Amino acid sequence: MATTEQPPPSRLRTWMLEGLSDMGKAGERTPAQAPPEPVHKGQRWWRVMCLTGVDYFSTLGYQPGIAALAAGLLSPIATIVLVIVTLAGALPVYRRVAEESPHGEGSIAMLERLLSFWKGKLFVLTLLGFAATDFLVTMTLSAADASTHLVENPHLNSTLHGHQMVITLFLLALLGAVFLKGFLEAIGVAVALVGVYLALNVVVVIVGLWHVATAGHVVTDWTSALTAQHGNVFLMIGVSLLVFPKLALGLSGFETGVAVMPHVQGDATDTEERPTGRIRDAKKLLTTAAIIMSAFLITTSFITTVLIPAKEFQNGGQANGRALAYLAHEYLGGTFGTVYDVSTICILWFAGASAMAGLLNLMPRYLPRYGMAPHWARAVRPMVIVFTLVAFLVTWIFDADVNKQGGAYATGVLVLISSAAIAVTIAARKARQRKWTIGFGVIAAVFLYTTVVNVIERPDGVKIGACFIVGIILVSLASRLARAFELRVTSMTLDPLAERFIRDMASRKIRFIANEPDARDKAEYRDKIEQIRADNDMPELEDFVFIEVTVTDPSDFEAGLTVRGEVLHNRYRVLTVESASIPNALAAVLLHVRDMTNRTPHIYFEWTEGNPFTNFLRFFLFGQGEVAPVTREVLREAEPDRDRRPRVHTG
Repeated sequence: MATTEQPPPSRLRTWMLEGLSDMGKAGERTPAQAPPEPVHKGQRWWRVMCLTGVDYFSTLGYQPGIAALAAGLLSPIATIVLVIVTLAGALPVYRRVAEESPHGEGSIAMLERLLSFWKGKLFVLTLLGFAATDFLVTMTLSAADASTHLVENPHLNSTLHGHQMVITLFLLALLGAVFLKGFLEAIGVAVALVGVYLALNVVVVIVGLWHVATAGHVVTDWTSALTAQHGNVFLMIGVSLLVFPKLALGLSGFETGVAVMPHVQGDATDTEERPTGRIRDAKKLLTTAAIIMSAFLITTSFITTVLIPAKEFQNGGQANGRALAYLAHEYLGGTFGTVYDVSTICILWFAGASAMAGLLNLMPRYLPRYGMAPHWARAVRPMVIVFTLVAFLVTWIFDADVNKQGGAYATGVLVLISSAAIAVTIAARKARQRKWTIGFGVIAAVFLYTTVVNVIERPDGVKIGACFIVGIILVSLASRLARAFELRVTSMTLDPLAERFIRDMASRKIRFIANEPDARDKAEYRDKIEQIRADNDMPELEDFVFIEVTVTDPSDFEAGLTVRGEVLHNRYRVLTVESASIPNALAAVLLHVRDMTNRTPHIYFEWTEGNPFTNFLRFFLFGQGEVAPVTREVLREAEPDRDRRPRVHTG
């Protein structure tokens, strides 16, 4: 490809664009790189589990309180339903996702393979919108709950009361600053945070169960009130199923668990093409995290329901958004309670780091490759600034309120889990695994039902998700439009016959004719040459080589080109190329020929009939249309020096 002199970038620009996304590097390599050696760098699976655990386990900070508000006295039974869905539904689904997509792309990559053309890109953009909802609201909700724990601490309440918004924004800014400084490996910090947090929760649970056991009347009071309110067990289960969508936050860690897969060490014999050890250990990660969380969900929902007065869960109550912290202060004293608050604040804040890592892993894998983000979107620091500013906006919209963000969070989580369930169902069907297909189909139906119910009951979630989707699509299409005239070619390969044609032409004028292949008979090429000679008043002695571009998937943005040579009818030399766009491919071939021969090539077109605006839309959407002027514009952007630019002739 052509290179031109550019002024040296400023220090700020160099710092901002330093490196690609750390989270997106695993499994990716440029076309020029050789196949990788066996890959076994990384961390043990249980350490990586802590990285996803700062998101998954941190939901204990607010899940018991949300469950109590949603289900009331039924909170423990509704939580058991959630655990059953977790272990029998979400866990098998994501174990299969880990097997099918072991490089951190998740179920979106699985579904991307099923659809081509623009409908596939728009479908992926929609899923990315919900993924952004999930991860960004994870950041804002976790920061909001961390500030709630800080503000509601008895020692700080009088000082910090009324400043929750400012504290939340500060925590988000601090999170962004960590990533701007350079966030490559946070697993050691995650291990420490998760270890301390779970240990403190074990203490709270044991003390809570001890108080339940020694004050037997609380269980009796709870069961009596439950029976009086709901009558029988079947009615209780039915109501629990109805309120289950409101408890969906307890499923939040699975998508993050898949996103951090590239950090799992696996076996020394693993390769990027088939990382068997990584897949096995990632399944251990998902299973262990699900079992630990399930045990905590059941025990914490039980002790918080029977030990905390219902009024304390309401807005303004001391247990609102911090049920376990309330128990820690109530039964273990202010010192332990403060230590618990600090631990909770740290892990909730760092849950945002896990979500930010997920965003930095996900977005650079798709948008730049689609041409739907500028080149700088592959770099960490600019994207960190963008995500942090969006997190500020979401926090302001929801007034840094945990309960208000629950619907948006649950919607993002449920849509991604539903898409994962659908993806693995299709994968099992393609593999002709009948039992797995039926099982995953049932799980997909359950999650789809849960998603629909959640959207109906809490439309704010789908509204904020729709805002993300519309925003991503508009920005993506605008970026695609702005980058339409780039070369969009990552590599160029010529077969021996094509290279021979070009070497032969290098001894005289290099003249190409752009031809749209039709019947490809002798008359087509003869008539085309005669037309070009007549339109451009050229002598008959001039020699030409035809270039024909066949459009593959015009929704693709960048790819490598392979140029093949043919001799048709024992007379006409033809270079054939397959590409997503005719003008961009022609421009790339011309520049490559110029660099090979150190001579200026000429290419000849005929004008395209029809409305120019309509033809431009055909180019933008379908890779063809107003070919001659667009080819010239692509060349102009790629080579500012007019003396070195290939010549475009149109008659």
